[in-house]
Amino acid sequence: MAQSSIFEQVLDPANRADPFPLYAQLRKTPVARQPDGTYLVSTYDEIVALLHDHRVSSDPRNHPELAGVPSAPQEGPSGLPLAFISRDPPEHDRLRDLATRPFGPPSTPGRIEDMRPWLTEIADGLIDNFAGRSRVDIVDEFAYPLPVTAICRLLGVPREDQPRFHHWADAIIETVDPATGTFAERQRRRTEINAELGAYLNGLADAHARRPGDDLISGMLTDTGPGAPMSRADLISTAALLLVAGHETTVNLIANGTLALLRHPDVLDRLRDEPQLITPLVEELLRYEPPVQFLTSRTALADIDIAGTTIPRGSPITLMLAAGSRDPARFPDPERFDPDRTDNVHLGYGSGIHYCFGAPLARVETQVALSALARRLVHPRLAADPPPYRPNPTLRGPRHLPVDIDAVAPATQAAPRERVLRPAHR
Repeated sequence: MAQSSIFEQVLDPANRADPFPLYAQLRKTPVARQPDGTYLVSTYDEIVALLHDHRVSSDPRNHPELAGVPSAPQEGPSGLPLAFISRDPPEHDRLRDLATRPFGPPSTPGRIEDMRPWLTEIADGLIDNFAGRSRVDIVDEFAYPLPVTAICRLLGVPREDQPRFHHWADAIIETVDPATGTFAERQRRRTEINAELGAYLNGLADAHARRPGDDLISGMLTDTGPGAPMSRADLISTAALLLVAGHETTVNLIANGTLALLRHPDVLDRLRDEPQLITPLVEELLRYEPPVQFLTSRTALADIDIAGTTIPRGSPITLMLAAGSRDPARFPDPERFDPDRTDNVHLGYGSGIHYCFGAPLARVETQVALSALARRLVHPRLAADPPPYRPNPTLRGPRHLPVDIDAVAPATQAAPRERVLRPAHR
């Protein structure tokens, strides 16, 4: 049997707990052609260059498996057009601007930051449920419900409808896993799921059109600024994007962050004493244990010369973000988790025009979540290390994170410092 390639080993669920040694091997060849014709890019400078290169398309219709095939979903309630993150300029820029106006600066500067007190209440309420127990699952009981509740509130989704999105989110996330069929098959599956989600969101948009509220869907519906309003089909597509991407990656970020803190008890102790450490800590987490490991669905629109290699026009490109964020040519001692790291321009949220739209919300959610856990859990420790991971290699995070605790401190009281030194991992 032929030996698996390094990237095939990355895709193997057996390596999900620690793919970083494989990324180090990939970086030895910054741009490497794979047997299927995909070009894998794994070093920091080359990834950044391609993320800013207009000759690299994010539109899946330019992928060689779909080129010339009328595969885009129809516009309307029975299906969704491509979301703006899967479009190229100028359509990407126009739609992103319309989506940004009700979401954040400069038009709505306080929306995300003003959610911080409410998010803290939600986090404390979830932790209150841990009282009287010796073991909790941080993923199912905390990391998942917090961002799901937040994004549903932001979009104006009724609370009773929130459980319906678990199925849709899981199904859509599966379509970004390269191990689950060909690119064309994954795109067809995504179209089917989007049709179901689109039908629901179209009805939700009708309800908000009748009675607008202080939510993103209402904001996009009632926008009267330049280029507005967004078409109904694009509005539904944008809402679907935010609903799924707005919580799935943050679930992994919170879980990965909890895992990193429990493996580095000295940092956890510092966070209890220095609450302001949370801001650089989350940035280091995005570099060290990012929820998005790599980007697929990129295609070269022209021949691109980079790192001594020519990527031919029409070739698929995969950008290994997590490998780039641990590139020793860019980050000193990159395998060390260091919240005091300076010049930490990581790739946790990508770069360029497709920089993660929801990054401001995810940052606040993770800052609130990890601060609350550090403040209130008494003597937390891992019940299993490594924990079981989700099979998806692209959106990497624990499926469960069982944590043993001695007690839960009141919300207004910090947890006692735990001075027992536990060994750090990695």
